[in-house]
Amino acid sequence: MPVPQVAIVGRPNVGKSSLFNWLARRRLAIVDDYEGVTRDRMTTLIESEDVFFELTDTGGLGIEDPDDLTDDVRRQIDMAINTADVILLVVDVQTGVMPLDELVVERLRGVERPVILVANKSDQAHQDTLAEEFHKLGRGRLITVSTTQNRNRDELLELIRDRLPPTDQSVNTPTMKLTIVGRRNVGKSTFVNTLAESDRMIVSEVPGTTRDSVDVHFEVDGQTFIAIDTPGLRKRKSQRTDLEFYGMHRAQRSIRRADVVLMFFDANETVSKVDKQLVGYVIDNFKPCIFVINKWDQLHGTVPTERWVRYLRGQFPTLAYAPIAFITGQTGKNVKALLNHSSMLFKQARQRVSTGQLNRLLRGAIEAHQPPLYQNRRPKLFYATQVATEPPTIVIMCNDPKAFGKDYRRYLLSVLRDHLKFGEVPIKLYLQKRTRADDQDAINR
Repeated sequence: MPVPQVAIVGRPNVGKSSLFNWLARRRLAIVDDYEGVTRDRMTTLIESEDVFFELTDTGGLGIEDPDDLTDDVRRQIDMAINTADVILLVVDVQTGVMPLDELVVERLRGVERPVILVANKSDQAHQDTLAEEFHKLGRGRLITVSTTQNRNRDELLELIRDRLPPTDQSVNTPTMKLTIVGRRNVGKSTFVNTLAESDRMIVSEVPGTTRDSVDVHFEVDGQTFIAIDTPGLRKRKSQRTDLEFYGMHRAQRSIRRADVVLMFFDANETVSKVDKQLVGYVIDNFKPCIFVINKWDQLHGTVPTERWVRYLRGQFPTLAYAPIAFITGQTGKNVKALLNHSSMLFKQARQRVSTGQLNRLLRGAIEAHQPPLYQNRRPKLFYATQVATEPPTIVIMCNDPKAFGKDYRRYLLSVLRDHLKFGEVPIKLYLQKRTRADDQDAINR
């Protein structure tokens, strides 16, 4: 089960970033009185009473960005809302209900996840009564807090923990969801028809026939699959109709639903900007992915597979671990092998590793390559543990996360990938500061 997601939303300047820093007990997000400082989503891992969740800060809803990034900000907010298990709707006690607060509530209409209404800036107990007017917004359990006066932090964390989804104890073999994505006319629907052994999808040489994401159930060797066929995508400036606009959003939603993503390419075409946008979305959502070169029969014998492999590795260096498959969807050639490999990735993403095994591996990694000095001192690593699956999420406790640069984090990820059961799937790696840690407990003392 993945780490639960908690999203902070609200109009500009209600203290969302202050709340984010306050709950994280670290200054991570920029705090400023100027509206619209936060644009991109910022995410951090929170531990509360041995419960882990990812907290995401978002930009203010309802403001026009001065740098013409309003649509991008809104997309980041939508992504946070769409992936959240719990939503913190932040309002400002000192200003009362504002029209933009009602706009935010309207955006959350239809969202079925739990909402906590966080009335911020209630610096004194007597101000709590001012928050009562926010009940008329009609959304969420109300709690008053003050990030500056440190009021009710533990109570808010308790409300969040109570609303997080329960740990899945099911032992049944789940149905794997395969999402098929790619730009127009790469043969996605033909591939789905081959899987289902029927003309379940409309297949056409006219680009853009599939307007919506469609689930197709099928069974292979006793294992049940769901193939999610998605609309073919093209560059934003070429999206001329509402159908194409919403097709993009449905394709993104299908990626979020996926257990494994099959990223389709046409063997006769080079990688496009749309392909890179899709792959970027897959990366952002930490989804296992297989690059699928379709229509390979048209090039077989004329272009070596190694050339396509080198080409894709060069285009997508951050997905160097992703497998590459060469198929002919129309005839079914290599499709069975692709499904088997997809099942392997699905199992990898659901694997758990013991804390003992992780720490033995971490100790060996440090002995082979010590972390570089930081401010003339050697940073310390204490222990590692896996806190979630899908994707595998590893937390390494240390004395100072800032002391470990990108290169060393990449090194640790490569060690985890090379020596554990996660060789072909994304791994989330967090370095967390250990409080009151004794340096004698460090692995690399």
